[in-house]
Amino acid sequence: MMDHLASTSDTPSPVSTPAQTETIVLVGLMGAGKTTIGRRVATRLDLPFVDADVEIERAAGCTISEIFTRHGEPAFRDGERRVIKRLLQGPPCVLATGGGAFMDTQTRILVRQHARSVWLRCALPVLARRLSGRQGRPLLAQGDHKTILAALQAVRHPIYAEADIIVDCGDDSVDTSARRVLEALEQHRHPVRVPVQLDTHRYDVTIGADLISRAGAFLAPVLPQKRAIVITDRNVAALHLPRLMTALAETGVEARDFVVPGGEESKSLAQYGALIDDIITAGIERRTTVIGLGGGVVGDLAGFVAATVLRGVPFVQIPTTLLAQVDSSVGGKTGINARSGKNLIGAFHQPLAVLADSSALATLSRRERVAGYAEIVKAGLIDGVELFAWCENHGAAVLSGDPAALAEAVRRACLFKAGVVQADEREQAAEGGRALLNLGHTFAHALEASFGYDGRLLHGEAVSIGLHLAVGLSVRLGFCDASVLLRLDSHLRTRAMPAGLDWFADALSAEELLNHMARDKKMRDGRLSFVLLRDIGDCFTTRDVPMEIVRDFLIREGCRS
Repeated sequence: MMDHLASTSDTPSPVSTPAQTETIVLVGLMGAGKTTIGRRVATRLDLPFVDADVEIERAAGCTISEIFTRHGEPAFRDGERRVIKRLLQGPPCVLATGGGAFMDTQTRILVRQHARSVWLRCALPVLARRLSGRQGRPLLAQGDHKTILAALQAVRHPIYAEADIIVDCGDDSVDTSARRVLEALEQHRHPVRVPVQLDTHRYDVTIGADLISRAGAFLAPVLPQKRAIVITDRNVAALHLPRLMTALAETGVEARDFVVPGGEESKSLAQYGALIDDIITAGIERRTTVIGLGGGVVGDLAGFVAATVLRGVPFVQIPTTLLAQVDSSVGGKTGINARSGKNLIGAFHQPLAVLADSSALATLSRRERVAGYAEIVKAGLIDGVELFAWCENHGAAVLSGDPAALAEAVRRACLFKAGVVQADEREQAAEGGRALLNLGHTFAHALEASFGYDGRLLHGEAVSIGLHLAVGLSVRLGFCDASVLLRLDSHLRTRAMPAGLDWFADALSAEELLNHMARDKKMRDGRLSFVLLRDIGDCFTTRDVPMEIVRDFLIREGCRS
């Protein structure tokens, strides 16, 4: 046993750990203590301990040094990969790997699929002292230990940082280091992944706590190159940008940030043009990834930049609002506003990945949670009774900011939207399809336009009112029973959400709202598309709604003529 890891106690102090059903893979440079700490962790978890190097020597019938001497490092790495694959496909264990094992791309993929990885991070002076004078390390036989270790750190640390968990190990005892690993394992939760499988592209919506702090670990495996442009707004930058930039740097991703003003005004041609010029001047390549960090405005703007700069570059969404996490970040719609209306300039551009950090939602006000929750209610009305009933049972917890309820709401909404997008990616279905996601939005966009997108009315607040109006119009036209409207209004109003035009202090102009609707991008052959309901879970699109009926309906709802 290494002196620096000598145990301070023959009897390990107990640490509460969950039952282990997956292999724990320890990675790190030589001398980090993977074998010594790994044995102690395995004992505490009641799992077998396996040393990959020992298994490699057993399979090869000779020592690792002899493999290097006779066949070279490439042959050793090939055998190492095959041995680790076999071990990962076996029963759960604590597996200590060689310092170079995790550097292999295929091995990292296998580890992500079958195990939880823990990087035992150790400072260079500590490693150099531990390995001083030791034999049997082929890579250290080529020169000065400290120089070689420094070179290995520079290359390997950004890859080790892709591990699920990072534990710093210095001159602590075996017990202390093992306890840190066990505590980290107990606290770690694999994020939930919602796959979006399209005809020509696939990506995951990853949902979990504190994802921004580990964004590099999640994104490095999917980025075409380790270069990125981060677009965010001033408000989000103050809250989350430093953590993101640190996380990207940790995995060797070179990133530059571009900060725009907050608010809908940033989705303008002027802001878009200035941003494009700044990014091109700073230097961007076709394989550089644009990352949108923020709410729906930032996501739409950053996505449109990614769709158009250099005729299209990779894109990643890191939504930080509930509305963006449950709706706008999923599906590939990007765009900016024109003077005539919202999102009239845009493109479909699917992301490489979406990271929905549930911890970021803790910074939101209740008003912002209401805005996002309206989109979840919309999903419930479209999807059916089960999701809507979930909203009725858990909506109060979501709006109060309960972390578990928020995370589950995001998961359910993303699962719903992924299914819709997969079936009709570009909203080309003759009936229904992705167009159903516009439920309430024909009214909502008109309401937003009437307030000039100045922040007095949030998009989600407009959607909440729009849902009431869409269901109300369905009742007015005889498609839907009035009990559905009563159920929706009861749900919205008991949670102090906007549920009608009476939410506004002053009556709006029906004529002005109709004029805004006439400029809606869903207009076709002079006829406006509405999404209406027959019942919860039974929505449909129609262009056969006379505008005179809509005008009369708006006046009955409280508009002035």
